[in-house]
Amino acid sequence: MSNSPDVELRLPAESAYVAVLRMTTAGLAARLDFTLDDIEDLRMAVGEACALVLEHSDPGGDLHATFDLSDGSIRVAVSADTTVDTDPDEDSFGWQVLTALTSDVRTSREGHLNWVSFTVRSSIAA
Repeated sequence: MSNSPDVELRLPAESAYVAVLRMTTAGLAARLDFTLDDIEDLRMAVGEACALVLEHSDPGGDLHATFDLSDGSIRVAVSADTTVDTDPDEDSFGWQVLTALTSDVRTSREGHLNWVSFTVRSSIAA
């Protein structure tokens, strides 16, 4: 990721830690005055993005998350260490949920990291 994010988090690449990431996400969204519905959509989107990147993660690797905060929106990027050169399955149910809840969904590869990024805007943002 080229720009320095506002918040960066690294956790073990295990599904048990996704709850920690979802809780962190909710706290950041609350600081930006997102509605409760917006926060829940964002939490769900983070969970789906994590599922997509953890599917091919290396055992013992890391789950990475970055957050770029602005008035009324959050740009989230999640990745996991992997040696598999496979993009997330864009035909999966998780991908469909992610694209329905967010905007500007993208995937990218940076070294041993497979990224999924997206933006969520507050429904009350002008």
